Amino acid sequence: MANNILLADEETHFFGDVCKNFDYAAQFTKHDAGLLDQIKSCNSVYRFRFPIRKGDGFEVIDAWRVEHSQHQSPTKGGIRYSEMVNEDEVMALAALMTYKCAIVNVPFGGAKGGIKINPKNYTVQELENITRRYTVELIKKNFIGPSIDVPAPDYGSGEREMSWIADTYATMNPGQLDAMGAVTGKPIALHGIAGRREATGRGVAIAIRECVSVAEDMKRIGLTTGISGKRVIVQGLGNVGYHSAKFLAEFGATIVGLCEFEGAIYNADGLDVEAVFQHRKSTGSILGYAGAAIEFKNSMEGLEQDCDILVPAALENQITDANVKNIKAKIIAEGANGPTSPDAETVFYAKGGLIIPDMYANAGGVTVSYFEWLKNLSHVAFGRMNRRFEETANTNLVNMVEGITGVALTPMQRSTIIKGASELELVNSGLEDTMIRSYHEIRETYSNTEKIDTLRTAAFVGAINKIAVSYKNLGVWP
Repeated sequence: MANNILLADEETHFFGDVCKNFDYAAQFTKHDAGLLDQIKSCNSVYRFRFPIRKGDGFEVIDAWRVEHSQHQSPTKGGIRYSEMVNEDEVMALAALMTYKCAIVNVPFGGAKGGIKINPKNYTVQELENITRRYTVELIKKNFIGPSIDVPAPDYGSGEREMSWIADTYATMNPGQLDAMGAVTGKPIALHGIAGRREATGRGVAIAIRECVSVAEDMKRIGLTTGISGKRVIVQGLGNVGYHSAKFLAEFGATIVGLCEFEGAIYNADGLDVEAVFQHRKSTGSILGYAGAAIEFKNSMEGLEQDCDILVPAALENQITDANVKNIKAKIIAEGANGPTSPDAETVFYAKGGLIIPDMYANAGGVTVSYFEWLKNLSHVAFGRMNRRFEETANTNLVNMVEGITGVALTPMQRSTIIKGASELELVNSGLEDTMIRSYHEIRETYSNTEKIDTLRTAAFVGAINKIAVSYKNLGVWP
């Protein structure tokens, strides 16, 4: 067992695992084999290499962009910066993006990108050069654009890299009105949207909250209903893991364990997520945190400690048939893409567990990216045109009620009722509605369709049916 949770085994055949899950779910649909093959296959796989200056010499960079499905346009998916990136992984992640968008009813096809580097080994200037050259290569092959293919952040990339991509695309397409819609996950100052940074983690937390609210399902796996007091272990303290833990704690859960590549910490009485985050920021490690009751130098041991819910939010293939029997959690909520192998999933369900699948659980990011894309196309922030109107209407309503009843509200009560929604509040409302509706749509298929034995299969069935309808309506041309 690898000690480093960030190591991805290139021999795991990630795309094969996704296809295996697809094929299993497809038997519960009524579509012909040719249509299913079209849905499953990657439409376009672009692998390329380009040189950069490194010191006094050159270095050749390997990179990919995969467009899995154009049943909806544009295609959408993040760009991963990692030494472990390979073509199989990018294809798998692109496919998952297709199904993910269908599950949460976001009108995009799936795509994904990868640059085979460790960002820590490069200066900021070198990273900028790599990112801009990568963008130019995509432009040359028509693999990027607000109506073609819209990248976003992924592991190893963030707002900074998305800014470089946006600027490069706009520079190479002078006068294009919607140029900023060519990439999402941008900072607010560069036409990003409030709430995007924490969207994936918030979505994971909402997904878990909805899951544990269903009394029938909780009774079956031996847990009480509700998020309050549930003991959670989170793997990964990056953007997704940190915000998942943060919002779960706000919802009332107890974060008992945190795992990172340098090790893991555990305290049955709970950990202060923000304090751990700041400790790691200052020391470079979660180890040595004063509030930890137990430390593990092998981070994988942290996954096996006592808890109710495990949130793997690092990389794929973290829970396998080698360690799944040691997992004590009753629920695995997949914050990362593909953290649970198919064989491990079978064992976990046989043990009486429940898995909230990645295709749904981490869809908060693409949902809010969709909102950002809409904002970029409309060229106006959400709430800007109607917030003052809402506040005026609410003020008139409150004044009328106070006049009729003779009861005056306190200033705090008035401000709470009168205040119009900000962009952040609207984004969070849209995200929450999306995650809630999608979960119960998946669960309805799971609970009402005979022989569908996992939430993942139910999610796949729903996605396949939606994508099939799109392809049938599009037809084939010529």
